Order: sequence, then structure tokens, then C-alpha cells
Amino acid sequence: MREKRSVRTVLWPFLAVLLVPAAVSPLAWAEARQPVYGTGPTGQPPGPPVPALARFWPVGVRPAVVRGWDPPLTPYGRGHRGVDLAAPPGSPVRAVAAGRVTFAGRVAGKGVVSIALSGTDLRTTYEPVRASVSKGDEVAAGEVVGTVEATGAHCPAGCLHWGLRSGEAYLDPLSLLPPALLRRAPSRLLPVLT
Repeated sequence: MREKRSVRTVLWPFLAVLLVPAAVSPLAWAEARQPVYGTGPTGQPPGPPVPALARFWPVGVRPAVVRGWDPPLTPYGRGHRGVDLAAPPGSPVRAVAAGRVTFAGRVAGKGVVSIALSGTDLRTTYEPVRASVSKGDEVAAGEVVGTVEATGAHCPAGCLHWGLRSGEAYLDPLSLLPPALLRRAPSRLLPVLT
């Protein structure tokens, strides 16, 4: 006669495999993954500082940052792996620095352009974009690579998601901009002509 095995006896080996990694504290997990996924809880950058290579904003002159960079602490954690810049649909999207287009197409229904920046291991991404370039194209700083597409509910007034990666590490794309591009122009008083 065959012995009946309880569900607990059969499932225990599988549950043990799933529960043991969960026993590691979230902080320990984040610190272990820190170099790949962002700054983490210590606030230290994942590697050397990003050179200020950008010569242009990807859209406009000084667009509003709708949502800032918020790196995830774990591979599948919550966060924002780039910045959203206010830009109405149809706005031209420019390469922030010279490079080669590594991807221009659709991902999950959104237009994406990715550019490997010349002389670095850095890669910028722009979405949602209707691309005017193709994979393999060389682009100059400031060259138009496409136009912003409508985003629906994500940014009702329209925005461009701008990302930056070094290998597998997500970085703050605003760090590519030199301080002069980050500052607003100083206010100037005009003469009153009567």
C-alpha cells in the first residue's frame, strides 16, 4: 500500500528555496546590487563621476523636469531610471552629445532611440520618440534624432523620458549636463522707454 504524502512535505523543498533569499535584509540586498542599479541607500555613486559631455538639452532650452531620477535599490525595485522632461508631442528630440545610434525602433509600443556616446561606455535613451535616424547612424551633438510622440496618461501634457546607462548601471542623465546648461539664465531688467 502506498503511503500518502502531505502537501507540506511535498512543497517544503520548494518553499525553502523561495524563502531563504527573502531572509536577507532589503538593505543588504540593495548594497549588494548597488553597483548595477543605482546609488542605493549609502548615497555613493556606482562608479566614477559622469563627464559633462552634453552640449544640448534633448528637448527645448531648459525644459521643466516633470519627474526626476530615482534609481531602484533592487533589480526589479520601484524607481525611475531616468528623468521626464516636459515636451509637447511633436517637439524635436536632439542628441545631447555625439555618438552612434545603437537602436531606433519600438519597444512595448513606444518609440525608442538609444545612442552610444563617442569615446565612452555611456548610452543615452530617449522615449517615446518617432525616430528620424536608423541603427548605425553617426549623430552630432544637437542633431535631431526624432520627435516626441504622445504619451497618454503618463504625462498628459507630453514629456520625454531621457535615460543614461554605463554598462548595466543606471545613472542620472542630468549629470551629463555642464553646470552652465543646468542654471537658468539670470534675470535682466530692460529699460523703460516712455
